[in-house]
Amino acid sequence: MSECKRILVVSRMIQTCQKAIQTGISLARKYNAELYVIHPIHNPFSLKGWGVGTLSLKDEYDKLLKDARYQLSELIKDENTTGLTITEIVREGEPTEEILKAVKENEIDLLIMLAHEEGRMEHLLFGHSNDELVRKMPCSLMLVKKEAEATR
Repeated sequence: MSECKRILVVSRMIQTCQKAIQTGISLARKYNAELYVIHPIHNPFSLKGWGVGTLSLKDEYDKLLKDARYQLSELIKDENTTGLTITEIVREGEPTEEILKAVKENEIDLLIMLAHEEGRMEHLLFGHSNDELVRKMPCSLMLVKKEAEATR
């Protein structure tokens, strides 16, 4: 792991990916590596071709992008003030493609993402599953297990 100089953390749903981001921060500090956090946003509504209501869908999509950028900035703002520089990446497009592009563009050595089964909502919002990323990834991959929350 000593050759790990660039780490990319995938943050799909910011509220649930905090553990993956914390793992990335910890490893970046330990190995004095550059840390990137990507938030890929997929437009599940494909605004092209919808005759009715596209304005409201476009407004919702624009709000989603704005909220994602804000939440990602807030999540890592404190780390930037303690000396660890984190590069934020928000990409629109098919998530697998955007993550692969970011890996190649930034010469990433390690990709960190949350290990989970994608439900119907995540599949709608993000498209393909983690399996596709695992198969196509040109660098090492770390899956971070998120503990299940207790239900009543």
